[in-house]
Amino acid sequence: MESIKALIQNKFKTLSLVTIALAFSVIVLIVRMKLNKSFFFLFLIWNVFLAIIPYTVTMYLDTKSNLSKIKLVFWFLVWLAFLPNAPYIVTDLIHIRIGNDSLLWLDVLVVLSFALSGLFLFYLSILDMQKLISENFKRIPVESVTILVLFLCGFGVYLGRFLRYNSWEIISQPHILISDIIDIVIAPFQNFEAWFFTLGFGMFLVVGYWMFKNLNKS
Repeated sequence: MESIKALIQNKFKTLSLVTIALAFSVIVLIVRMKLNKSFFFLFLIWNVFLAIIPYTVTMYLDTKSNLSKIKLVFWFLVWLAFLPNAPYIVTDLIHIRIGNDSLLWLDVLVVLSFALSGLFLFYLSILDMQKLISENFKRIPVESVTILVLFLCGFGVYLGRFLRYNSWEIISQPHILISDIIDIVIAPFQNFEAWFFTLGFGMFLVVGYWMFKNLNKS
């Protein structure tokens, strides 16, 4: 309990910003539902909940003073499985085309507010995991691992958006997921869209990471 209290005190400013971002997103969504009399974008609440999980994992790991390398590897894999859910919200912009034309700007504002909240949580969690890895695995090139993770997230978003996979299907039906991944890897020309999206969205995440990290330092 004391460790959690200390963590909240140390991250008070960051958690305040996260709370404000999420609160604004929810308020705009409520206004949109009231004006349009539609619950269509309510799924964004679930998506942002999934985006919170990786940041919760890194916050939890921050409370552990004597974290073993084996446990860190385990939690890293759990974190990595859920991490693409945070930037995934950006692709929810695809749903705007079926919205109400008279309040299209409000639909854009709703999705963008959730997407920015997801990206904020995403990069905060990335920086926290970098710190954990550098403290426990001093020989690992953290920056190189981060770039790899960002492109893996791009691929994960593709699996979720276009092949409709969820994070927990790594456990519930891994054989189907692995089969589809192998097909994409061994037949890149037949799966051009998968590779193109992964590289494009991965670069988007890399640029965002570079901007976020430099702003965080300053």
